[in-house]
Amino acid sequence: MTVLLDTHAVVWWHGDDAQLGPIAREAIRSSAGQPWVSVASVWEAAIKFAAGRLRLPRHPHDLLSDAALQAGGFQVMSIRIAHALAAAALPRHHRDPFDRLLIAQAQIEGLTLVTVDPVFTQYDVRVLDARA
Repeated sequence: MTVLLDTHAVVWWHGDDAQLGPIAREAIRSSAGQPWVSVASVWEAAIKFAAGRLRLPRHPHDLLSDAALQAGGFQVMSIRIAHALAAAALPRHHRDPFDRLLIAQAQIEGLTLVTVDPVFTQYDVRVLDARA
């Protein structure tokens, strides 16, 4: 199984990984290839950090840069046009544009999303509960 981390899973991995369950931690560690982090998650975390709505153990530039993510064993997924178009075409179960983009990316790339968001299960996408 190859995984794509939802934004909170990335944050937990880098700061409070006690919130990640043992199954999720193992899936991230043993992801076929390397686990993925989307540019959408970096964007979302940076916006929330700048607005004071997200605490991080370090500044996003240090924690979520290409170099930092790659040094941590993650692959960085760019946002492609196909991802954006697929996100726009998804049913409106979820209104969050970042989450919709992650769902589309996981669908297109055949990845399992590591998340605690129960709405993700309403889509045709593989989900692993981040607290499992």
